[in-house]
Amino acid sequence: MNASRGSWNDPQLDALADGLRIAHARVAKLSPLVRPQMTRHLLVITDLAKRDAALALRRLESFLSDLDGDENVP
Repeated sequence: MNASRGSWNDPQLDALADGLRIAHARVAKLSPLVRPQMTRHLLVITDLAKRDAALALRRLESFLSDLDGDENVP
């Protein structure tokens, strides 16, 4: 993690924050046809992170994996 951004002193929360940052940037680049649906999925994960960081991290990893597997996603 980049030291200039600070740290939660919790590797799981750091990974979640970094993953959410990456996911939001990738979703922003999607076509207008799929962006709303993917944004909703990402917002659900973000909301889940407030209650269960471990589950949110697993779902985020799955979400990013799905984005990686789609040849239509930048």
